[in-house]
Amino acid sequence: MANAVKLRPIVRGAAAGSVLRSDRSISLWGGVDPASGTIIDRRHDRHGESIAGRVFAVPGEKGSSTGSAVLLELIRIGRAPAAIVTRRPSPALTLGAIVAEELYGKSIPIFLATETGFRALRDGERIDIAEDGEVHRAAADPRP
Repeated sequence: MANAVKLRPIVRGAAAGSVLRSDRSISLWGGVDPASGTIIDRRHDRHGESIAGRVFAVPGEKGSSTGSAVLLELIRIGRAPAAIVTRRPSPALTLGAIVAEELYGKSIPIFLATETGFRALRDGERIDIAEDGEVHRAAADPRP
């Protein structure tokens, strides 16, 4: 990933975590277990993996507007992603993050990526995202 990766903040905040990237959109409603953060959509390429604490990079959110309720619950119980990076704006995800801040005083940042920026996010790589959307690779562990 080049040092020049920049995301556009939709819901402001900084985040750090390992990237869980998918090239398939997902509906949080019916696609993610709201009690655990595990992807339960059997057709999704990341089925069985947890988004909790990860930088969840997906092209977009599809389906029901009730995805905002799933994100709200994930934030409430501490099983939400560290951040969401998407290629297309999602009013449902944005609403869930904003309502969580109002109700619980906690939220997660949501960022919009260009196609190039999205492709530069490597699955499993640990990254830090600044509040302004600048992406940095986490320092490699110096231990052998």
